[in-house]
Amino acid sequence: MEFNLTSAGSASTQKVVVSDRVFAQTFNDDLVHQVVVAYQAGGRQGTKAQKSRSQVRGGGIKPWKQKGTGRARAGTIRSPIWVGGGKTFAAQPRNFMQKVNRKMYQAGMRSILSRLAHDGILKFIDDFVIETPKTKEMIAKLNQFNVNDVLIICAEVTENLYLAGRNLGHVNVIDVTLMDPVALLSYKNVLVTKDALVLIEERFA
Repeated sequence: MEFNLTSAGSASTQKVVVSDRVFAQTFNDDLVHQVVVAYQAGGRQGTKAQKSRSQVRGGGIKPWKQKGTGRARAGTIRSPIWVGGGKTFAAQPRNFMQKVNRKMYQAGMRSILSRLAHDGILKFIDDFVIETPKTKEMIAKLNQFNVNDVLIICAEVTENLYLAGRNLGHVNVIDVTLMDPVALLSYKNVLVTKDALVLIEERFA
């Protein structure tokens, strides 16, 4: 397949040939959903913890005798119905990880990349260079490409590029190794540099 290769501040466009295996796949909605859910689940900490009645300190003795006091029967002050007692269904640390095979993950990423390329969300650019770590320069650069809500994928994120874009909530700059399904689907525009394209094809072809 051929796509336009855009350069900043240039009206003329070149053509770039991309791999059909990576950018011309049929969109598999079920597979993409599974890959996205698995990725998000892997980011959950799962550290929530509460104490059950057996884990709360104290309560080893019956607070009062069974009969004759006029009060309700009570076996421990750490009962869930007592203030300071244990939790009835206490949450425990858990692992939310979902297993997704490597082939499935790669197929899902190829499906996402193909859909973004087909819909015109994914654009290939010659390069994205920031001379100084200034947010103003980043905004001016994005205006040259006529994009705002954008994910920029580079072969290597320079310090200037990172510093210039970190204060913009609608801009994210990553390298190919950090590319994930959620990031690809979270922006209205995705810019891929020519060098990053080579690495993407090596990774998913």
